[in-house]
Amino acid sequence: MPDAERPASPADGGGYTKLSVIVPIFNERNTVVEIMRRMRAVDLPIEREFVLVDDGSTDGTRQVLQQLGDSTARVVTHPKNLGKGAAIRSGLAHATGDLVLIQDADLEYDPDDWPKLLAPVFRGKATVVYGSRFTGERRNMLFLHWVGNRMLSLLTNVLYNTTLSDMETCYKLFDRSVLDRITIKSDRFDFEPEITAKVLRQGIRIYEVPISYAGREPSEGKKITWRDGFAAVSALVRYRFAR
Repeated sequence: MPDAERPASPADGGGYTKLSVIVPIFNERNTVVEIMRRMRAVDLPIEREFVLVDDGSTDGTRQVLQQLGDSTARVVTHPKNLGKGAAIRSGLAHATGDLVLIQDADLEYDPDDWPKLLAPVFRGKATVVYGSRFTGERRNMLFLHWVGNRMLSLLTNVLYNTTLSDMETCYKLFDRSVLDRITIKSDRFDFEPEITAKVLRQGIRIYEVPISYAGREPSEGKKITWRDGFAAVSALVRYRFAR
């Protein structure tokens, strides 16, 4: 099914009215205030709302979030850690926008890149946009992380006949109508391959734009590990051949 196009103008939001930003959060007490400041500072031509999902944090993040909730920021809490996919599902249940963006809370991704992600949608060129860490300026990641990301993107391209450079990117922007046709089952980081597989199986071509990236190391709090890579491979294969 081809991407839907709208008469669009970047200046007026292309017919869209609200961006819902879902922020899955686990033990990010030291960064969540700053990411909120950066998200609020972005100049957009449409309304925005923030859905902050505390996924069972144990470091005091929940207490910090209680100070951040207001009319534009809803705080959702999980009593225990369930994983990124589960947090995004909870966020979607509370999101009311006709556009949905995923934003990590760890400062690896810069909200100043939001206009780049939104521009193709506002112009009617895309209904799904990914921000690629491999085509923009970035803090170089560890070699094994680089290899893992590139191999997962290559496997995605082979299985789904596409040319993505960064399947695992956090920055994924969706027209809400696309998400309404998808049931997300993954609880953890395998959300990334699942959502990508299910978008591509709809016949939607994903649009990529370059973004900046300041990746953390495990010593700085990075949570994804090599084990998640195996789960991603399994998900890509499973959803490719699922009925």
